[in-house]
Amino acid sequence: MNYFLAFIFAGISCLIAQIIMDNIKITPGHITSIYTVVGAILSFLGIYEILLKKFGMGASLMITNFGHSLYTGAINGYNEQGLIGLFTGLLSKSSVALTGAVIFAFLISLFCKPKD
Repeated sequence: MNYFLAFIFAGISCLIAQIIMDNIKITPGHITSIYTVVGAILSFLGIYEILLKKFGMGASLMITNFGHSLYTGAINGYNEQGLIGLFTGLLSKSSVALTGAVIFAFLISLFCKPKD
């Protein structure tokens, strides 16, 4: 049942993104930004934690989880260090994913030729 719920959540999220892209002429980068902001807003409202508990990995692998991670990192930093912690804690929860993305992109670039 966990796999089914994760698939349903991720599938519906992708379906919504595809419908938006088909009807409004925006790029995938816009969708990424929109989903990141939606994840932060849902986290602010306390809804994203409920989604994580209900849908598990289906909610934690989506780009909305990046917005949730940014928000929770910033709030944790603010609670620990005040206003400066708001900025220093921003990437604390997502730094591993960002570092991995940069390293793997570099490694792939070593073996692939760019298009001319």
